[in-house]
Amino acid sequence: MLRQPKVGAAQTSPTLPTPAQGVRFTTPIVETPGIVVLASWIWRLTRFLVALPFRFPVMVSGLSVSVAAWWWLGWPGLAGLWAAASLVSLVWWRAWPDSHRRWVTLRVLAWWRHVTVYRRHWQPVLVIAGLAESYQERRYLPRIRRVTCDTWADRVRVSLVAGTAPADFEHKVSELAHGFAAPSCRVTVNGPRDITLEFPRRDTLAEPLDAFPMTHHVNLDALPVGRCEDGSPWVLKLHGTHVLVVGVTGSGKGSVIWSAVRAMLPAVANGTAQVWAIDPKRMELSYGRDLFAHYADDGESAVALLERAVADMQDRAERYAGKLRSHVPTTDDPFVIVVLDEVAFLTAYHPDRDVRRRAENAIATLTSQGRSVGFAVLAALQDPRKEVMNLRNLFPDKVALRLDEASQVDMVLGEGARDRGANAHLIDPTLPGVGYVRLEGSPAPVRVRAAYVSDEDITAMAGGYESGVVSGGEG
Repeated sequence: MLRQPKVGAAQTSPTLPTPAQGVRFTTPIVETPGIVVLASWIWRLTRFLVALPFRFPVMVSGLSVSVAAWWWLGWPGLAGLWAAASLVSLVWWRAWPDSHRRWVTLRVLAWWRHVTVYRRHWQPVLVIAGLAESYQERRYLPRIRRVTCDTWADRVRVSLVAGTAPADFEHKVSELAHGFAAPSCRVTVNGPRDITLEFPRRDTLAEPLDAFPMTHHVNLDALPVGRCEDGSPWVLKLHGTHVLVVGVTGSGKGSVIWSAVRAMLPAVANGTAQVWAIDPKRMELSYGRDLFAHYADDGESAVALLERAVADMQDRAERYAGKLRSHVPTTDDPFVIVVLDEVAFLTAYHPDRDVRRRAENAIATLTSQGRSVGFAVLAALQDPRKEVMNLRNLFPDKVALRLDEASQVDMVLGEGARDRGANAHLIDPTLPGVGYVRLEGSPAPVRVRAAYVSDEDITAMAGGYESGVVSGGEG
């Protein structure tokens, strides 16, 4: 109904009042018919009952079996079923107490976290983060399907609404982690409208890692160098790729380099792999120079080493042309990893312009042509700015340790890495070796920590290599 305010008695014109006269028009109120409201509630109840077995499968299954036992066997059958279930639980508890306690604890914890943390704060956090429009429209809110817990993290499975993409959540991981009081957040895409949010409850990388024992088998595509945040091993691929490690002084670049060398040392000992090292600071790699096939520690010798690697690579490529498409490490054609510690010394800081030019050309050639013939570059850098190192895009795999500035995160790991939670500029200085890894073809950065290889470990590695112990493995 259109309401019009009263006008003065002197007004005799039959025309409608204009907005200039201060008249306000209101929208007519339309009441929803009762049958529509009833149908809406019936639909919601039906949807809830249909989804119940999928949301609480254990509870619904137990209730269904109990009702079936009572229906077919009566109260004695129901009592027998419960007695059998209690006996199985008792045997499980007595035989495997740790497993039983863990199972019960994690499910109780999942229920508690679901109710008191995620369901309670879900809508406010998503609205403030910009992932939901308003507090009123709950039907346009992504829905929590299930919460599961393990010993270190919560995993929240979410059904997205139409118009919301998984990338929207990937760009808001910092806000989500802050909203649910978690150290970080990681998004796993299960389908177009199905994602899982992973919220760690504690920092699993807070304790330092000792150097890993060397094994008999060496996989150059998966060298164990540390541990991921979820507790799984961090394996680094060197064969068929190039790796750039960036971090400020004291961030743990040496831990990544030496962990990789340590993991591939049995292959070095049997002749199927070689390490060529360049150490301008003469401090990081000099401890194990006996392990390297070639070693350089000044500008001229470093450039000569790089140009020799390019010549050997091109010679191997010429022999492979028309015969082989991929490299298999052998003693005749070993895998060669060129380790460059502080590569900026050669590309930006060396006083001789000719040395800088030659070094940059050699590194560019190795990184653009060496993957398929068994030549790889593992480079360490402090300053990732383009004027210091303009060859970053030639390294498919990148590791960002502690950085000085937030803008450097995207320089190292690629555009959008910081939005996806790679806060390398916020890493605690007391956590050397902690960083974020972004692999080729994977936009999601993974938080990792490299194992610490001490000077004593390096000395023992060099001694074992000389005596031939390494070829058989140490553990």
